Amino acid sequence: MDNIRKIIHVDMDAFYASVEQLDNPDLVGKPVAVGGNRERGVVAAASYEARKYGVRSAMSGKMAALKCPHLIFVRPRFERYKEISNQIREIFFEYTDLVEPLSLDEAFLDVTENKFQNPSATLLAKEIREKIKLKTGLNASAGISYNKFLAKTASDINKPNGQAVILPKEAEAFLEKLPIEKFFGIGKVTAEKMKKFGIHQGKDLKEYSLQFLTKKFGKSGLHFYNIVRGIHMSEVQPNRERKSISAENTFEKDLPTQAEWEDALKGVFEELMRRIEKTGIKGRTITLKIKYKDFTLQTRSKSFDQYPDKEKIWETVLELLNQERLTDAVRLFGIGISNLNLLEEKIHFGKQLWFEFEDF
Repeated sequence: MDNIRKIIHVDMDAFYASVEQLDNPDLVGKPVAVGGNRERGVVAAASYEARKYGVRSAMSGKMAALKCPHLIFVRPRFERYKEISNQIREIFFEYTDLVEPLSLDEAFLDVTENKFQNPSATLLAKEIREKIKLKTGLNASAGISYNKFLAKTASDINKPNGQAVILPKEAEAFLEKLPIEKFFGIGKVTAEKMKKFGIHQGKDLKEYSLQFLTKKFGKSGLHFYNIVRGIHMSEVQPNRERKSISAENTFEKDLPTQAEWEDALKGVFEELMRRIEKTGIKGRTITLKIKYKDFTLQTRSKSFDQYPDKEKIWETVLELLNQERLTDAVRLFGIGISNLNLLEEKIHFGKQLWFEFEDF
């Protein structure tokens, strides 16, 4: 492959928790959870010290406290996180205008043609991480490859405070050894379904035909067929328009009762509210996503003329839950808002652009 792109995925290390430790030295080296408390709420982020005990984002505060009894809970400060995120983004734009933010703490950069005319994406990533550390005091990890999926996968390899590159010639062998749950677009539920077919690693997935994958996984089958072969043609989109905001959770055990459904939905709802508060975005359509234990998927939606507030959203979620009787035990709930208060601009996806270079 002579003509390929150079993509960097930069991912801040335990961003919210690291900001709290930066601003409060008493928290350094201690297990910290941002968001939630010992009785209720949802963890928005966990420090690496907390992760050693199994504390993860989107986990209930009650469960997090059980896993780590000496866990320190702090209230999220999204304005502070946005402030530092903007500083980091300014660094990105010093190198390229092709920046696609995924959230406050991660972004894709296309540095195939960059403002420093540096042919080495690896050296650029190292420079960017050093500048972030100098300007903010925070650590970032990075992944470098020829497409977004591989770059994002690479950024996890040497976390925290590291980077990794997946060269074109290494991609096939790397993907064959990659555990199936590490593939982009393959969540816990899909991974479990694949394992029933004997698909545990990329090499197993590669043995199945496009026809089989499409039959078993619908439209996602084509995506799975491509990514295991290192094919992911999505370009870095600096003007990507958000169409919706959502949160969902797959449960450790299937939930059969009304009380369990409402309790589980409350956790998903609180995570959605956190994301809405973080972005300041509102939506006129509320959607409830239900996945049953047999993987059957159902969605229920309701739209409003005005943007509903927090209380109205929760009221609507319960209304959608009880709109008609659920047919089985539930393994996943998701809540989303769409018809956002953003100017909808049509995105034109142009032809794939390729550039020649020698070094990564």
